[in-house]
Amino acid sequence: MQQLWNVITAVLLWLAMTLQAGAVTLIRDADIEYALSELARPILQAAGLSPASVRVMIIQDDTMNAFILDNSHIFIHSGLMLRMTDAAMLQSVIAHEAAHIANGHIARRSQNMARANTITGLGIALAAAAAAASGRSELAGVGLGVSNSARRVFMSHTRSEEAAADNDGLRYMERAGIDTRGFTEVLNLFRGQEVLAEQRQDPYAHTHPLSRDRLRAVEAYIQARRGEVAPDPAAQYWFARVNGKLSSFLRAPRWTLDRVRQSATPDIALMREAIAWHRTPDPRRAIAAVDKLVAMRPQDAYVHDLRGQILLESRQFPAAVNAYRQAAALAPRNALIQAGYGRALLAADQPQAALQALSASRDRDFRNGAMLRDLGVAYAKTGQAGMASLVTAERFALSGRLDDALIHATRAAGLLPRGSTSYNRAQDVIFAAETAAKQRR
Repeated sequence: MQQLWNVITAVLLWLAMTLQAGAVTLIRDADIEYALSELARPILQAAGLSPASVRVMIIQDDTMNAFILDNSHIFIHSGLMLRMTDAAMLQSVIAHEAAHIANGHIARRSQNMARANTITGLGIALAAAAAAASGRSELAGVGLGVSNSARRVFMSHTRSEEAAADNDGLRYMERAGIDTRGFTEVLNLFRGQEVLAEQRQDPYAHTHPLSRDRLRAVEAYIQARRGEVAPDPAAQYWFARVNGKLSSFLRAPRWTLDRVRQSATPDIALMREAIAWHRTPDPRRAIAAVDKLVAMRPQDAYVHDLRGQILLESRQFPAAVNAYRQAAALAPRNALIQAGYGRALLAADQPQAALQALSASRDRDFRNGAMLRDLGVAYAKTGQAGMASLVTAERFALSGRLDDALIHATRAAGLLPRGSTSYNRAQDVIFAAETAAKQRR
């Protein structure tokens, strides 16, 4: 735990020194994250990386980009996700970024930054993953202030790194039995970026130098080795499910409803329909559609999770609790589902049961700010003021609100038994916040 908080201290210091902050929204959704893990697994295994140790996550941003900030996360902009048309394209992006991880590009950059007395890339990545949500939104977005210029400098790859990542990424795709033509289809999305004015370029052009030579090298590699590779039906399904859910939450409901019949499978069509009616809002039609979806996929935890969300946000709290309970029973180790279950229990005025579910969620993923907010409420409702102040302090700390974190951590330290694990957690937040405050002077 102390080592973890040493890293978080570095995060807070980096946030404290960040200027000209811009909003970054990290989308947290159990279904989307599971689908991305299924698509990434064969690539990561081919790269010699552990699928359990590298997570693919979506940032809500209309521009096209993908990047890594540490050895544990691959971030993809929603704008790029929604422009891709099949699983091989997405897997080519994952393969390229996995090659950057496997080749140690981030590790070398972190060392260079450390020598320049700059906060390491690990701190930046953890900050992105640990940012706290300001409230419940359709896809549980997470807000974080990050310096655009600092982020660009850190993420930028050299042309030699790009060439190596291209070559190795293509090898990973071949090894995993994935059509490498997806690689060129993605690169063609960025064709011509280098001739645009800098302010009109997609971020990818800044972080991944795209030259004609690079594109020709990739095309030559594929032409020399290309054979017919049949698409993997499972990969195509999970890709369609990710894009279907993402577009349904991010685009206008009418846009989704006009395209429901174009969905890859009947269950994805029902999912999109339910989300579109929910966002209209038309609770009756949304619940009718999601009930049909549950009947079609009764053992799918993420379908029950969606039903719970729709019911909860439609203020049908007892029904939401039942839906989330079923989801949690089917996926008992999923932190995001447990967090949703806890939120529903809170809404249904069952704080003790909520505390149990939310604590289980925190044990598996402490970086969910919405969960920490709800956990603080559960502690307060069960008469545990010290713990309520502690998790509130941690939530503020992880979102970079250091002054607020210090206030709540100091209050927690005064209420918790001295020397206890919880008391020490409060002291860690106090130390980190005070250290960051000194850096700002």
